[in-house]
Order: sequence, then C-alpha cells, then structure tokens
Amino acid sequence: MRYVIYGAGAIGGGIGARMHQAGKDVVLIARGDHLAAMQREGLTLRTPDETVTLPVTAVAHPSEIDWKGDEVVILAMKSQDTQAALEALRDAAGDVPLVCAQNGVANERMAARIFSRVYAMVVWMPATCLTPGEVIVHSAPASGLLDSGLYPAGTDSLIAEVMADVEASGFVARPDPVIMRMKYAKLLTNLANTVQALCGNAPAGTIVTRLRDEALIVYDAAGIDSATVEELRSLTDQVSIRPIPGVEMRAGGSTWQSMSTGRSLETDYLNGEISLLGTLHGVPTPVNRMVQMAAAEAVREGKEPGSYTPEELLGRIPG
Repeated sequence: MRYVIYGAGAIGGGIGARMHQAGKDVVLIARGDHLAAMQREGLTLRTPDETVTLPVTAVAHPSEIDWKGDEVVILAMKSQDTQAALEALRDAAGDVPLVCAQNGVANERMAARIFSRVYAMVVWMPATCLTPGEVIVHSAPASGLLDSGLYPAGTDSLIAEVMADVEASGFVARPDPVIMRMKYAKLLTNLANTVQALCGNAPAGTIVTRLRDEALIVYDAAGIDSATVEELRSLTDQVSIRPIPGVEMRAGGSTWQSMSTGRSLETDYLNGEISLLGTLHGVPTPVNRMVQMAAAEAVREGKEPGSYTPEELLGRIPG
C-alpha cells in the first residue's frame, strides 16, 4: 500500500516523516518554499529523541503522481483548502480511499460528495512547521493520537490495515467505529484556536467558556452525539509533550501558526461550524460569530498573533 499525504505541513509532514521512517511507501504533496526545500534537501524532522533529514518523495500536485490503484490518501491541509484539493485529487486519481486528518467536521462531508470511501481521523499531535523543509513534533514516545474510522460510522478491513501501519510508525492509532463522536469533541477544544491566535498568551478563559457553552447548546439542539472533552482527554493523555534540545516549546496551535505566517485561517470551519449549526437549529451563537469576524479582520489587516486583548473581544459580543 502506498500513502499519499496531501498537505504535508506540520501534521501531514509529521505523519509522512514517521511513516517514511517506518519503511512505508509515502508520497508527500506540498507547496511553495516548503516543497522546494524538501525536494532540494529532504524533510528535516525534529523530535524530543532525534533530529533527522529524510529523503522523502514530494510533489506539488496529484497529477504528478503515477497512480497505481493501491493508494490511500491522507488529507492534512486546512479545511479552507479542502474543496479544491478534492477536485484536483479526483481529476488525477479517480475514486481513491481517503482519510481526513483535519480539524473540524466539514471535511468528511465535502469528501463524501465526491469519493465513495471516506474515513474520519481525530488528530491530537503537537507539531509545528514554520521553517521550510522542517517539521517539529513535540511529543514522545508516541508522536500523536490518530484514531480513525469510516465516515459517518463503522470500520472495515482497510482502515484496520491503515491504523496498523500508522501505529507501527510511532503513533497511537486504533480503528474507532464512532469516530465522529471524538471529532465533535475535538471541535469543542478547537473553538479556542482562534482566540489563542488573536490574544496570544493573554488569559481568555471567559471567552473560551462561552464559545463552548454555545456549542454544547447547539449540539443538543441538533441531536449531535459528541463525546465529552474529558473522554477525549482520556485518549490524548497518551501523548506527552517533551522538550527538544535547541527548540523553543510550542508557542501556539495550528491557527496561531497560520496567522504567524500570514496565511488564511481555518476559523470558518471551526467556530463557523457552530454558527452554521446554530442557524440551522435556531440557536443564537453571538460569541462564535464574533470570533469569526475578528479572525477575518485580523487576516484582512495583516495582524500579528496577540494583537487583540480578551477585553476587546468581549466588548465586541452583541448585547
């Protein structure tokens, strides 16, 4: 089996690097300076236990791959880039099985419109990619939690084989027939991502609590079966962050990293998912909407992480 990692940034690059180390057949799809650095020098992986440069195969587009019919695609780009990626993938490869290793719960729905075998993956992996050609994975001995199952529910022999390969590559990875329960729980934690990017390390617990309270009301109104954050943490406790010699501790999550590098933010697929569900089920979501608007403003004006105070954001909530 060959693994195509589509979106080889912090998460995709970390997964691809570890699977390459374990002897799996891996192709990475990336872009820009990061792709150029990997093609020129390889992918440098830094972890608490080692720093190694790997001679990975990396391309810019699915059309550059010689598809043979034994591939599984792991999607790891941000949700705002998913639709275009899915269309490019279908044009190049046809109906391939794909695993959504992404935050939020919208990617699987997008993928299932186009592909017949879609798997959801809950990702808990403290990784950073700020330097072209380099991925830092901050946890050990397990590099992350990557449980997966069929979308919307169930497991099959293929995902069992994929999970075995991922686990052999240094991750906690098990088939989960109700994986979307964990993805909805992960979404609850991701509602704080943009707040952390906007406010930096300033204490913003009041906003985060209100974001999650809105989400729980929306989940109840929509009849969504979500695991609790405590259930999720009982799994993620298996992933431990450790220091890496010569590397600063991870300063922020995926949204912070995007804002730091001037890229678009995933907020509309995180807080925006709660806003959408609220609209569909008649539940007001003013705090999540406020965060969406602040994120759009930050991108439009080229703001740096930490440019807002929690008090400023609280003052923007209507009513």
